[in-house]
Amino acid sequence: MDEERVESLWVRMKGQANMGDTVVGVYYRPPDQEEEVDEAFYRHLGVASQSQALVLMGDLNHPDICWKGNTARHAQSRRFLQSIDDNFLTQVVEEPTRRGVLLDLVLTNKEGLVGDVKVGGSLGCSDHETVEFRILHGRSRKMSRITTLDFRRANFGLFKDLLGRIPWDRALEGKGAQESWSVSKHHFLRAQDRCILKSRKSSKGGRRPAWMSKELPEKLRGKKVVYRMWKKGLPTWEEYRDVVRLRRDATRKAKAHLELNVARDVKDKKKGFLK
Repeated sequence: MDEERVESLWVRMKGQANMGDTVVGVYYRPPDQEEEVDEAFYRHLGVASQSQALVLMGDLNHPDICWKGNTARHAQSRRFLQSIDDNFLTQVVEEPTRRGVLLDLVLTNKEGLVGDVKVGGSLGCSDHETVEFRILHGRSRKMSRITTLDFRRANFGLFKDLLGRIPWDRALEGKGAQESWSVSKHHFLRAQDRCILKSRKSSKGGRRPAWMSKELPEKLRGKKVVYRMWKKGLPTWEEYRDVVRLRRDATRKAKAHLELNVARDVKDKKKGFLK
């Protein structure tokens, strides 16, 4: 049977008190896998996706997928994209994992479930990069105490003027590379403190992303309403899936529109790039 040829393992992790379980899956897809075996895996994935918290990882061997545009050249890769779209999964690895290609993926059906994703290093003789991440389910979110530079309110004119007033020839005269670097860094940071304000970075309650239009939040809230209704059995799976696709398309278009505007106006509005 095709199901027996699927190289996958699924584990249910018991949640803490008042917290749901998390389903974790590991899957290897050979590069030459037949379409029938792919379809058998998609049936497994459809069942696992009914869980409220799902994490799937593995080498899925779809090197032709462009994750930024959610497109692919080959039919089997396009079918894979359709499957993760049907099951409302998000792919969170952004860096290549083997010879400049992104093959090893981490997918989840819950925003904020997977975090601290790191790519780098290898195990033994493997030519794949390792992928490290944390499953954040059940952990409390804390407000960040980190302060960041607020470039949107920076005075770059004054910054340039302050550095231009420094007699660099005299300041660096007779100094070696390390000492020259320390002097340059000292003056740079002094000018930075005067010209670039700092703001507290918050994990929640922060300002909206630059691509978030006035109409988009209302559409995204509508998705949550339909999801709650679907859990109660009111709309059908197909109706809920269509709503999710419309919201995803709206988000992608908003991001693409922002990128287009930034690329077009970057020469005249340099601060727009820092949003």
